[in-house]
Amino acid sequence: MQDTNVSTVRKALTINLDDSKFGAFAEIGAGQEVARYFFQAGRASSTVAKSMSAYDKIFSDAIYGKGSRFVSRERLEKMLKHEYSLLIDRLQNIRGDSTCFFAFADTVATSSHEDNATGCHGWMGVTFQIRPNGPLNTIILHVRMLDRMRLQQTSALGVLGVNLIFSALYMTDLVTEFIDSLTENLGDDRVDIDYLQFNGPDLEHVDNRRVGIELVSRNLTKSVLFAPKGQVIQAYDALYKHPVIVHRGTFRPITQISDDIMKAGYEQMKGSLGKGTVEPFRILEMTMQSASKVDSEDIQDYLHRVDTIAPLGHHVLISKFSLYSDLKEYLRRCTDQKIVILAGASILEKLYNEQFYNHLQGGILQAFGTLFDNDTQLFIYPFKSDKICQTAHSFHPDSHLDYLHKHLLENTKIVDLSNCDDLDTTIDSAKVRELLEQNNDQWKKFVPKKSAEVIIKNHYFQKK
Repeated sequence: MQDTNVSTVRKALTINLDDSKFGAFAEIGAGQEVARYFFQAGRASSTVAKSMSAYDKIFSDAIYGKGSRFVSRERLEKMLKHEYSLLIDRLQNIRGDSTCFFAFADTVATSSHEDNATGCHGWMGVTFQIRPNGPLNTIILHVRMLDRMRLQQTSALGVLGVNLIFSALYMTDLVTEFIDSLTENLGDDRVDIDYLQFNGPDLEHVDNRRVGIELVSRNLTKSVLFAPKGQVIQAYDALYKHPVIVHRGTFRPITQISDDIMKAGYEQMKGSLGKGTVEPFRILEMTMQSASKVDSEDIQDYLHRVDTIAPLGHHVLISKFSLYSDLKEYLRRCTDQKIVILAGASILEKLYNEQFYNHLQGGILQAFGTLFDNDTQLFIYPFKSDKICQTAHSFHPDSHLDYLHKHLLENTKIVDLSNCDDLDTTIDSAKVRELLEQNNDQWKKFVPKKSAEVIIKNHYFQKK
């Protein structure tokens, strides 16, 4: 077995032995675990200009300025800006012509509580030069620590921080290798990196949207969230204290029916919220196959879907959640407000298929207990064919589960979507793609106008 400490120390030592690198470290919330590796490696005086930890909030606010939340991107950016500015002010005239300066910072929350799903997370970043007197570049990430005990969490943060600094200083030309290197020497299932952003004149070759999808593809996280303008955002910060309505589909491309279903669900949800509640987030979720990494063409295809959805004002979530209960648990980590999941009546048979829950100790009851908390509902829109129109109320699972279904209906955990009787849910994305490939302009009738304009302009979803 590889010795994690030796390997991580060697990375720190490589930087310490590089006389052209010099930086400052500021860490809040988990000790000085990153800086410790550089001191442990030896020759730290060649690399570390300063190492500090302003744990007390009053002290931290006095140094970095007040922020909305202690563990936040805003706080991290203030830390990086402050520490890097001090380096330049005090050392640029002395050694600027021969030194690549950097500042590393993190602000995290750790916990040894039994349920650490929401509490153990943090922001980490490095601001750096690639060459002496070069421009300023910044790489920022958000991480959730998955270890149960605080000591393990802080250990993981130390390794991750060294990996981030090492990769920033030596690997920015190799983005996929950079991403893989972030979890070197950490082992499996210790951290979840759900946000990674590259900014700066020397990093313009990096497509942050592709990076987001790569994180999901490489199992570094279960999901990545795109804002309506198409850029990657961090879900925990974006969804904080917001109600959420989410609709799962392929959206390849999005159809007018899907957009209408989201609008109907949004209006029905708003009607159930109290006055003064902030606007619900509208999210369209696409599930990536969980087995293997996707290739470059697959990533591009996901980005095409994001591009066609963006003009409609919806957020897009690309995930590896196989079950609705997994999706809901993820959303609940981000917000304590109401969650609505939109689904077609055609999925009810799968929802009540107990085989999908064999991996859970509590089976279907455990999954449903996770899915339906006090502030989560499933809105069901009808499934139509030539012979039937199936709804939540017309559906009947196997007889031994019928009372469970009735319980969820009577307690409004599962609700039929209103005002969608005229929607033709038989028109799906596959039908639209078929028309596109046939060069049949009829496809435009089934796609929102703004999305159709993007498809036409960029020749999306058509055989080349």
